[in-house]
Formats: sequence, C-alpha cells, structure tokens
Amino acid sequence: MDEGHDQKVVETVLAGNYVEMEADGKPKHVKSTISNFFWHGGSAYDAWFSCSSNQVAQVLLTLPYSFSQLGMLSGILFQIFYGLMGSWTAYLISILYVEYRTRKEREKADFRNHVIQWFEVLDGLLGKHWRNVGLGFNCTFLLFGSVIQLIACASNIYYINDNLDKRTWTYIFGACCATTVFIPSFHNYRIWSFLGLIMTTYTAWYLTIASLVHGQVEGVKHTGPGKMVLYFTGATNILYTFGGHAVTVEIMHAMWKPQKFKAIYLWATVYVLSLTLPSATAVYWAFGDSLLNHSNAFALLPRSPWRNMAVILMLIHQFITFGFACTPLYFVWEKAIGMHDCKSMCKRAAARLPVVVPIWFLAIIFPFFGPINSTVGSLLVSFTVYIIPALAHMFTFQSPAARENAVEPPPKFLGRWVGAYTINVFVVVWVFIVGFGLGGWASMTNFIHQINTFGLFTRCYQCPPQLPPPPLFNATTPIPSPANIHHLQLLGTTRFQNP
Repeated sequence: MDEGHDQKVVETVLAGNYVEMEADGKPKHVKSTISNFFWHGGSAYDAWFSCSSNQVAQVLLTLPYSFSQLGMLSGILFQIFYGLMGSWTAYLISILYVEYRTRKEREKADFRNHVIQWFEVLDGLLGKHWRNVGLGFNCTFLLFGSVIQLIACASNIYYINDNLDKRTWTYIFGACCATTVFIPSFHNYRIWSFLGLIMTTYTAWYLTIASLVHGQVEGVKHTGPGKMVLYFTGATNILYTFGGHAVTVEIMHAMWKPQKFKAIYLWATVYVLSLTLPSATAVYWAFGDSLLNHSNAFALLPRSPWRNMAVILMLIHQFITFGFACTPLYFVWEKAIGMHDCKSMCKRAAARLPVVVPIWFLAIIFPFFGPINSTVGSLLVSFTVYIIPALAHMFTFQSPAARENAVEPPPKFLGRWVGAYTINVFVVVWVFIVGFGLGGWASMTNFIHQINTFGLFTRCYQCPPQLPPPPLFNATTPIPSPANIHHLQLLGTTRFQNP
C-alpha cells in the first residue's frame, strides 16, 4: 500500500510544473505571458521539435557526400538502420532517466534548481566509474559537436561571400555563437527549435528540387563503394547523423512530463528520414562521384537566390545547434565551479565563456568539413549514445529485483526483458565492431589524409584555387611590345583554364 502511494506521489511530481532556475512562480502579466509562449517550452511537442531540429543540423549537407562513398542502396539502408538503432538507444536513455529520477524523488530529492544530466543518471544507477566514463565520452562528443557547427558555419557562408576565407569566417562565427551563453537551458529553446526545424525542412527540399531541376551533370558516374576506407567512412557519418541524442536527458528534464518522451525520438527520426533520404538521393543522382571531392552539397549547386536563402537558414540553424551541443557543457562547467545554482543569468553567462574558447580553437585547427563528422561518429558517438546506454540498461536491470521494480519495463511487443537484452547485445556488438572498429579505422585514415593534404590550420579547406593577380607595370618597367602583350594574354588565358 505504501509503495503504491509512493508511486502516485512520484508520478505527481514528474507531472508537475518544471520550475525554471531563473524564475520562481507563475507569469502574472501580459508581457510574461508572451514571454512564456515563445520562451518557456516543456511540452512533448517542444521535445519533438528539439529532437528533430538537433538531429539533422549541418549533417544534411554531408549525407550526399556519404552516398558517394557508400553507393545509393547502402546509403538508404544505413540511414534506416541507424535511424532505428538511434531511436532504440534514445528510448533506453529515457527509461534510465525516469528510473533515476523516480528513485531520487522517493528519497525526497529536489531538482527544481538543478538540471539532471546523463553522467548523474549513470552515477545514481551504477556508480562513479560509470559516471566518469559517461562524463568523459559525453563531454568530448559535445565539445567536437560544437566544433563541427562552427566549421559548418564557415563552410556555408563562403558560398555566399568568398571575399573572406573560411578560417576568417570561423573567427567571426565563433564570436557570434558565444552568445549562446545567455540561453539558460533547453527549457528556453521553444521558438528556436521550431524555427530550426523549418530551416532544415526548407534546405532539404531545396537540395532535392534544385538537384532534380539541375539534372545529371555531363558524364556523371555513380561508382559507389570503390574503397573500403570510403565505405566505412560514409557509414560512420550516418552513424553520427542518428547519434544526436547526447542531449536527451537535458531535453527530458525540461519537459513538464518527462515520462512522455519514450516515443518522441522515434517520431523525430521518422520526420528526419523524410528530409534526408530524398535530399541525399537527389543530390547524389545529379552529381555522382563529383561529391567525393565536395563534402558540402552547396558547393555543387549553382548560385541562386534559393541557394542563398538555404545557406542563410542553415547558418541560423547551426547557431541553434551550437547552443544545443554547448548547453550541457555549460551545465557541467557550472557544476564544476559551483555556479549552477546561481540565480543571476549574467553571472552564469560570464562563467560559461571559457567553454567556448577551446571549441573556437579546435575549429580553426581541424576545419575538415565532412571527414571530421565520421571521425567523431566512430570514436565518440559509438560509445556515447549507442554502446554505453545499451550496457547501462543491461547492468541496471540485471537483477530480478531491479526488473520487477522497474518504473518502465520494456514493451511486450519487443519481448519484454529477453527482447530488450537481445537488442542491446546486438547494438553493442554491431557498433563496437562496425562503428568503432572498422569505422574508426576508415575515419582516422581519411582524417589523417586530410591533414597530410591540407595541413592543420588550413586557411580555406576545399576552396577553389585563387588566381594570382595580373602583373603590374610602373614607370620603371619597360613598356612591352605588342607581340609580348599578346604572349602575356595567352599565358593568362592558359592559367585561367588550368588553375
């Protein structure tokens, strides 16, 4: 009887209003009501927008590049396969979060001024060693996830304005993205998540329609998986695509009713597939093997107002995604320096700034748009959002008592605990061998090739070669004869045709 009563109390707490750290109480006037509508989101719809918007991001532009490495059929199958696998492990993370929060609230823990994070869930359920491993992988992944957004910003804006090189644009956008320190938590991403999804939807359908209208380039070839290195590099980029749920716990904690999250990531994945499959297929159909040397799909589509609009929208979206990736890092840093409970957002923003500096620096060192996605996917995403959640679920519920008292047992149609354990073992073995093993080998080989080809701190990664300025004549320079002028013109024409 007491246990049933406790369960009802817990459910009431989980279903209650989320109390934002920066504000106590309810909005009491019109201005606060408007702010609440645009700023304070904790519904299941807000979580869906956050998951959908965060999952696709700039990787939308690199999936055609992955198709050129994998071939059309493998590209489609890997997207569906990793989409389902990512949805499963996001479900596991949500189950572990609810289990942890329920146990803590039975002990009268209060989370009104504290954002629960993944490493704390691991700590509470499995101990400090799991916490340390989870914290290390999660923070490193989010760090490089933020780096990738900065690299993508510089890569995209270059296709509108090439007066500045990509490294200079990285400096500029690093300063712009640093303003995310003023966004308190995922609870405040309501309008940004909504707009972000609209932006990626426009970009995906622009890529699809523009490629079909453009048609296939002359002599297009679809060689497909020509090398093992390229094949597993492309597969690992797709693994990265559907491994964007490293912020699942923070998104759940921002919900009014976190227990409703269970199927949200699956529906988000279904929507994302409706964007990524048509766009990647159409771009690869139109440009084929040309994509092997152009990891950004914008590079091959002709200049137009429609393309410029897509670039601008993706730039704004990458700013939003930078905030998604960085906000959990801000929380970890705040907790480390004792500022997480601070009521002043200005003080917390100032304390967060040191987190942006290493991200900025790494984006300048490794500006390899495309290859860095696969490397991060194989070495970090494989453990952070696939292997560790599957192992954590198995170890948390390994005892009969834990399974019997589980807040959320596995669904019946999946075979309950036997089915869940079978799927978890498959995920661990597959991702470790294919994602981390083969994918890690291929991605690092490709990444090292980029370093050897372009070098670290490269000024303009995969930019077209710049023509040297024409020779200048001054008063001391002999005036060339008409024959020499004609010879110089021929040289200039040859240089222009063969850069």
